Amino acid sequence: MLQSKLLTISLPPEIAFEEKLFRREVLNSIGLKDTEDIFIRPLKRSIDARKKNIKVVVETEVFFGEIPELFANTYEYKNVSNSSPAIIVGAGPAGLFAALRLLELGIKPIIIERGKDVRARRRDLAAINKDHIVNPESNYCFGEGGAGTYSDGKLYTRSKKRGDLRRVLEILVKHGAKESILIDTHPHIGTNKLPELVAQLRETILEHGGEIHFNTRVDDFIIKDNVIKGVITHEGNKIEGIGVILATGHSARDIFELLHRKNILIESKPFAMGVRVEHQQSMIDFVQYHGAVRTEYLPASSYSLVSQVNYNGVEKGVFSFCMCPGGFIVPSATAPGEIVVNGMSPSKRDSKFANSGIVVSIDAEDLAPYQKFGPLAGMEMQRELEQLAFHTGGGTQSAPAQRMMDFVNSKKSSTLLETSYIPGLTPSALHEMLPPNISYRLQGAFKVFGQKIKGYLSNEAQIVGVESRTSSPVRIPRNPETLEHVQIKRLFPCAEGAGYAGGIVSAAMDGERCAEALFRNSKS
Repeated sequence: MLQSKLLTISLPPEIAFEEKLFRREVLNSIGLKDTEDIFIRPLKRSIDARKKNIKVVVETEVFFGEIPELFANTYEYKNVSNSSPAIIVGAGPAGLFAALRLLELGIKPIIIERGKDVRARRRDLAAINKDHIVNPESNYCFGEGGAGTYSDGKLYTRSKKRGDLRRVLEILVKHGAKESILIDTHPHIGTNKLPELVAQLRETILEHGGEIHFNTRVDDFIIKDNVIKGVITHEGNKIEGIGVILATGHSARDIFELLHRKNILIESKPFAMGVRVEHQQSMIDFVQYHGAVRTEYLPASSYSLVSQVNYNGVEKGVFSFCMCPGGFIVPSATAPGEIVVNGMSPSKRDSKFANSGIVVSIDAEDLAPYQKFGPLAGMEMQRELEQLAFHTGGGTQSAPAQRMMDFVNSKKSSTLLETSYIPGLTPSALHEMLPPNISYRLQGAFKVFGQKIKGYLSNEAQIVGVESRTSSPVRIPRNPETLEHVQIKRLFPCAEGAGYAGGIVSAAMDGERCAEALFRNSKS
């Protein structure tokens, strides 16, 4: 019988992250001498930075005689070359994980992706950054891996009830991610590591008989008697299958418009909009680590902020979103004539900048001026603000920006700071450009955040606009039990674009759930 001992140990970072030193401390703590038949495996690791004497808390298991398999799950991908096909629209985390689950269930996944494969996609990202050219089919949001490929690669989620979190992380490790994501409290992969991982996921799908069609946009659905039979591509080709998983992401506006035009039920949903804030990472580290010098054993520090701000008698939340320590601000527009900003970090998080979205909750009250657009009201609000940012920035991908204290004091900045945003910044009066319900609440929230983090509110920080794609402004309603669309049979709205997930891991888990629902449907 396998023998083991569980313990929790608190160690300095330089010991916790050095394998030999960590092993020595664990054995000392339980009074054992080092022998070859003792195996030590960390289970969970978190940094305790509440005091200046920073510690790393590690839950670990010590095994005697043998060590169990690292992976808790088994994965058996079947050859589905001759199996019944199912269609997946979108090759983001939801689409890829839906495809992998279909392989296990014996169904052939056919992924249809409007963008390019992850390698070819890089050229279009370079064109946005250097030449200010936005390819509406291939950009930071569209293409293999979806928006998550060029992000921080955060793998933290609160949506554990939506699926098997451990299972998703193990699949990522099997395809090239570091084993540390299985134990870190806030794991991340990094934008420089994600492309290769995504390519490995693709190879698994293709090796087992699945199909992936890049540069292929879905322009219509084949529907008969309220049952979806397949899709029609932009080239007029019909692709049919036993079901359709719609995993297009939060920025596929043409899909929302197609659904609305065909009278397929969609709904407006709350989301958030605001700006991206950029500080020097050294300032964030100094405050969060209580003045301690950050060494190679400590990661770039992050923050999480939230406040309620009253505007015209109504309180709404203002909060940090997608905080990217040691990261970069990137241009995430999906069409010419608009500016959208987002953040990403490399695996080492070694940029000298920290950035985070600071966004305001948007609900039906805020969308009242756009009600003529029905369920697309939020999408039109996003579009209007993104186009305004484009013109305010000078008609290129140079983004409108303002020093933070100037913004709070409603004063246009005459000069701006150095930035990680490659297309460049244009000094602008963002306090006037943003709608008052957003601008006023951001001003109030920055004052509160300045009290929580010393040095946060200053003119040594700047804000960049606009952060408008935090989540989908549209929900595609589905039956909570079958996961089918409430109106169209065999259509499975999935993940972030359908309003049911947010982030890489939760989208992946929802993709698996939709694949399982499609499988159950095919057997009924």
